[in-house]
Amino acid sequence: MSFPDYADFWEGRYRSAGDGYLFGTAANHFLAGQAGRFGAGQRVLSVADGEGRNSVWLAEQGCEVTAVELSGLALERAAKLARGRHVAVDFVQADIFHWDWPQAAFDAVVGIFIQFAGPAERPRLFAGMKGAVKPGGILVLQGYTPKQLEYKTGGPSAVENLYTEAQLRGEFDGWEIEHLLDHEDIVAEGSGHVGRSALIDLVARRPL
Repeated sequence: MSFPDYADFWEGRYRSAGDGYLFGTAANHFLAGQAGRFGAGQRVLSVADGEGRNSVWLAEQGCEVTAVELSGLALERAAKLARGRHVAVDFVQADIFHWDWPQAAFDAVVGIFIQFAGPAERPRLFAGMKGAVKPGGILVLQGYTPKQLEYKTGGPSAVENLYTEAQLRGEFDGWEIEHLLDHEDIVAEGSGHVGRSALIDLVARRPL
């Protein structure tokens, strides 16, 4: 998809939630479980942040947060959420496939359910994310595995967009894999992600 195509698609997805938040306002469960990795003064980038649930939570941990997102509507809701929870987030509207990624600028980069990227786009996306992590910093990722196609409780319908353990080990070859878990859980994130889900979690550290 081109930038306008992506923009129209995501504007429509977020508009479908009416006045609500498509994926809710609580942080992703896996991300919240990594709270011990985040703290005051850390610079964190939240990729394809949506309506702000993850970036706002990160700011509440004391982090200096930049959140990049394509949808203007999602960013409006994210800014409203940040105001309501009395935190500051640097919200950036951009197409992450054509964004000038900051280099070695963040202590952590977070990507939660960013599986709109297929095999042709994923190398560019992951290269941008990895390049933005400072040496010694971490990348935190959660996505769906191919088994998610059986559950249909969120995520893409294209199997090639989904993650496997072997694939992620290959993508982060040379990084220290601190956590990699393929598992199932009940997800309740707004109306967008609801029900039993086939998940994979990753925390990888960039070498010094």
